[in-house]
Amino acid sequence: MSTRFEDLNITRQFLNALDDLGLENPTDIQSKAIGPARNGQDVLGIAQTGSGKTLAYLLPLVMKVKFAEGMHPRALILAPSKELVIQITRVLESLITYTDLRVVCLYGGIGKKTQVAEIEAGVDILVSTPGRFIDIYSFGHIHTRGLKTLVLDEADRMMEMGFMPQLRQILEVIPVKRQNLLFSATFPQRVEELAAEFLEFPTRVESEGKEKAVKEVTQQWYPVPNFKSKLNLLLHFMENPEWNRVIVFCRTKDEAERTSRYLDRTLKDEVRVLHSNKGQNARINALDDFRKGEVRLLITTDVTSRGIDVENVSHVVNFEIPKSSEDYLHRIGRTARINRDGVAVSFANRAEVILLERIEKRIDSHIARVEWPEEVAKGEFLAGEKKEIDRELDRQKRIADPTFKGAFHEKKRKAPGKGSPKASRSSKSKGRRR
Repeated sequence: MSTRFEDLNITRQFLNALDDLGLENPTDIQSKAIGPARNGQDVLGIAQTGSGKTLAYLLPLVMKVKFAEGMHPRALILAPSKELVIQITRVLESLITYTDLRVVCLYGGIGKKTQVAEIEAGVDILVSTPGRFIDIYSFGHIHTRGLKTLVLDEADRMMEMGFMPQLRQILEVIPVKRQNLLFSATFPQRVEELAAEFLEFPTRVESEGKEKAVKEVTQQWYPVPNFKSKLNLLLHFMENPEWNRVIVFCRTKDEAERTSRYLDRTLKDEVRVLHSNKGQNARINALDDFRKGEVRLLITTDVTSRGIDVENVSHVVNFEIPKSSEDYLHRIGRTARINRDGVAVSFANRAEVILLERIEKRIDSHIARVEWPEEVAKGEFLAGEKKEIDRELDRQKRIADPTFKGAFHEKKRKAPGKGSPKASRSSKSKGRRR
């Protein structure tokens, strides 16, 4: 494995850009993927979040495109979310600092006029969500004849979000003869089927430990009985100046909104919230404020967990435990990016402890339990919260053991027998009707 980017025959203008970014040594996935991609092979890359896979496909791509030429795109990068498209574009723009390459970023939620004008001014590389690409292409603003390279990033997320119809539409309108690069954090059956349809005799490369947490992340969890206790514990941690750039993950946008409202009362202007119901400008501004360090705390959901790439995130907090190990890995991968250290803290009530134990087994990684700090007061249960936790606890136990009958299982009603009040009343009424 190469230990320096120079060993991978990266051209000087891109080495200079990597120096500006403070990057000298390639990660495992970069060392394995850059060579085959540079040689023109189709590549299937499987790498966990935070492993540097964006540069693994961007570096060979920009070295292939080299310089501005003509008016129409020669490479297309597709990603599942607006945030990820914006993030890829930021990295790409940093990488082409010493070239004249032109990049256009396409995503929905805003008017098409500006994006169309940028395309018509000349473009070498397009970065887009599938839906917005089809939308603009259908009006004749994108010429695809010159496309030589197609990249699919976060392929597993694309499958989860139901993008297969749009991907097939795109494959129908771009040249058959092209290089294909597909990158994914996981490799479920749906991605395997996509790879078979999309790639031609691909070189498969995988980063080590793709199903495990990044080793630089310190993982720990606290037993926390309820929502208000979670708030108290988080506020306690935020008193520590080392908690200087924190991402808090909730399972739903409603929970993210509620959490941000409570925290904003104490932390004032240090909190931003980001989820799918927010307008595009609000989402971009929230992420920019967090990236610049103007706020310490960003509250978000799993919808955006793969699109957030911010340097020096000190802590990730699982305010609510996710229901899948993949979501857990993507969340905690927001810290300890590219070999930096970071801390992931999970808050788990009685029902969520079962989810956490299941995740721990799935990722084959120990998550250290930490006892409740004595100096922090525990909060009261919200109305109906205790019953909801009990109900979820029953549900999780039933998943593990289908024969389990908890406090909330439905009791079968006995059919009224002979001599019962209902039966006798029913008989009498029938007799009267006769």
